[in-house]
Amino acid sequence: MKIIIWTSLFQAVVSFSVPKTSVPRSSSALFAEANGSAAPKKILVLGGDGFCGWPTSLYLSDQGHDVVVVDNLSRRNIDLELGCDSLTPIQPMEVRCQAWKEVTGKDIRFVNLDVAKEYDLLVQLIEKEKPDSIVHFAEQRAAPYSMKTSKTKRYTVDNNVGGSNNLCCAVIDSGVDAHIVHLGTMGVYGYGTSGGEIPEGYIDVILPGGRESNILHPAYPGSVYHATKCLDALLWQFYNKNDQLRVTDLHQGIVWGTNTPQTALDERLINRFDYDGDYGTVLNRFLMQGAMGVPLTVYGTGGQTRAFIHISDTARCIELAINNPPKPGDRVEIFNQVAETRRVRDIANLVAKLTGVEVNYIPNPRQEADENELDVSNKKFCNLGLDPITLDTGLFDEVTEVVKKYKSRCNPQKILPASFWNKKRAEACADLDPKSVKLAEEKTEAAAP
Repeated sequence: MKIIIWTSLFQAVVSFSVPKTSVPRSSSALFAEANGSAAPKKILVLGGDGFCGWPTSLYLSDQGHDVVVVDNLSRRNIDLELGCDSLTPIQPMEVRCQAWKEVTGKDIRFVNLDVAKEYDLLVQLIEKEKPDSIVHFAEQRAAPYSMKTSKTKRYTVDNNVGGSNNLCCAVIDSGVDAHIVHLGTMGVYGYGTSGGEIPEGYIDVILPGGRESNILHPAYPGSVYHATKCLDALLWQFYNKNDQLRVTDLHQGIVWGTNTPQTALDERLINRFDYDGDYGTVLNRFLMQGAMGVPLTVYGTGGQTRAFIHISDTARCIELAINNPPKPGDRVEIFNQVAETRRVRDIANLVAKLTGVEVNYIPNPRQEADENELDVSNKKFCNLGLDPITLDTGLFDEVTEVVKKYKSRCNPQKILPASFWNKKRAEACADLDPKSVKLAEEKTEAAAP
């Protein structure tokens, strides 16, 4: 059997006991009971070189699935464009795959292919591999980068929406009944105050005349990136209705953490760590800044409430979705892939208390509400057996250790935001000086007599 993965990001805060280890949950059979006797599948991981795609690929391989990573290495090219590498040293894909073979005896194959541009090769690949599922990570994943310039806005739309449409067409043209699992975002719901719990994808409504209906939750994107995920959602609905494609859409929260039990097996397998203003996710940025002795960069009031999930749970949720596909004829299945919600300033204060650094409130580069609530349902994954990792401070140690080990690779001038939602936001941030950011060691040296 076969699977394909593509890359490119609750108020019901559940209290679970999580082991305080540097890398959480090392048992590869953790979900054996939840997954039952699901047979190994063939998995093509498209976008499998990325922050979420690589650890997910390793996890699925570790679970016994046959994994093929498909990626055009665009994220590495964006590193060159931005002049900012991953804090962790990322090996070439060939080295990564060889290292996995050496330490586990398992094979992961790599295919260099651009999903958004090389349609014929994509069809041929699906016809050849006949995957059971296709996990779609192959999208430009950063909201700030999507708002940087007209060029990055157009690239994000062309790559993300074009790639998703190509995937649907390729599955149809290949004649392979592959289950598509797409990594979406909680941002499709928007970050306003909804006045109640956000359900998983669909919402009950009363139409004019008192007619009851259950419809796709209204979309309310906050960036070009989030808009592409909303457009993806409509594509899934259309091709599901028109061509009976089987699709699962995962609305994921902000990912934190770096390594998983699999990426920690060998330094050549290490996951990427983004700390810059474009690609660094907020909690990872705070943990990096705290470890470096840099004041935490909180945008605006810090009153934004966001959903979070650990990188290890991303991989586990993907497999749960793969092993629980919608039946032929079923509508698009939608999960909220989150562990909990927290307010940004509360997380900043938590990290500041742990590290002793100051919290620095700076103008917000984003066009968004200063404060919002976020009440999110995640019942589906929990009902399938997910015991989510929450923001346990003991687990922050893993990220902090990674930062300290590779701190010499940090460019402090990349920490402040460099992308702005509009001219007004750019003007508000005009006084931010990237050169003013100094690491703790540099401050100490400067103060020495």
